[in-house]
Amino acid sequence: MEKLSSKHAMVAYLGSAVVLLTASALIAQDRMPGIPENQMTAAQQDAVEEFKRARDTTRFGGPFVPLLRSPEMLSRARNVGDYVRFNSVLPPRLSEFVILITARHWTQQYEWTAHAPIAERAGLRLEIINALSDGRRPDQMADDEATVYDFCMELLRTQGVSDLTYARAVSLFEENGIIDTIGIMGYYSMLAMVMNTARTPLADGVPPPLRAFPR
Repeated sequence: MEKLSSKHAMVAYLGSAVVLLTASALIAQDRMPGIPENQMTAAQQDAVEEFKRARDTTRFGGPFVPLLRSPEMLSRARNVGDYVRFNSVLPPRLSEFVILITARHWTQQYEWTAHAPIAERAGLRLEIINALSDGRRPDQMADDEATVYDFCMELLRTQGVSDLTYARAVSLFEENGIIDTIGIMGYYSMLAMVMNTARTPLADGVPPPLRAFPR
């Protein structure tokens, strides 16, 4: 009787493992994969070509793959992205820091994988990037970095900004910089929400760099 129970327990265990593996596979599934060109609508084809012209690239991927389901939304979002990514008043070191803060808030693996190397090349120290990845306040930040970090984290966590934090940010970046910072956060939050919903995958073989925060 004991052997039979052990056998039944093993069968139940294996069955549970299969269920968990199946559930894991479903969770990881890309909900909005690339649309073959011959299945695109005329509006979708136009949006892809406009994207490639505007970004001077032959590549089309990442968040823009799911966004293509609404080609008008894609084109309008890309237009905002062209400004906040490449033309904001923040220097690249700080604008990339804002992007990483936003990606970490949403635990957005694709966004982090794409922008962590760019941020480091722009001059953001690796120690800061690693601390942010761990969910810690980075040590020994420059004054402008600390101001950006505190502004973004306060806005994300409390849905507002205190007078003291606002005054610090305005003194360094002026009102234009405040709006541009919020614009970067808003744009990359939208992309993060799109990719988290669509379960946009990383490239094959790339491990997820971010651990999920406890809920």
